[in-house]
Amino acid sequence: MSLTIVWLAAGLILIVAELLTGTFYLLVLGLACLAGAATAAITGSVLLQTIVMATVATAGITWVHRHRNLRQQPRMAPLDLGQTVRWEAWIDEGARLARVSYRDAAWEALIQGEGGGTPGEVLFITDIQGSRLTVSKRAP
Repeated sequence: MSLTIVWLAAGLILIVAELLTGTFYLLVLGLACLAGAATAAITGSVLLQTIVMATVATAGITWVHRHRNLRQQPRMAPLDLGQTVRWEAWIDEGARLARVSYRDAAWEALIQGEGGGTPGEVLFITDIQGSRLTVSKRAP
């Protein structure tokens, strides 16, 4: 089997895999293999084919990586920070876990600092980790 066919097969397999996964990295590697196939059709030098493939792959992956970093939006702070909750009851007083009421629903909250213990006490959301609120007596 000639090296041109091997490069073409590798390139097509990588491009099809790209279509199934949705990352641009496999597309770049597939295109680099196709560049290697074109080089194999022009010259028989395996060293030159490998250099062309590696150069195209490195340039493409660098471009994709930079493009993805530029398009990432800065993460917004949760809109719930600073909102008030009402203390209901302790879940585990030693671990400072309590049940609080927020948006007419019961939430698990980690109490920071002083606060908690009086039903109806108003606390402020300072952080959110998953479905657990972190609350304190002071507003953030």
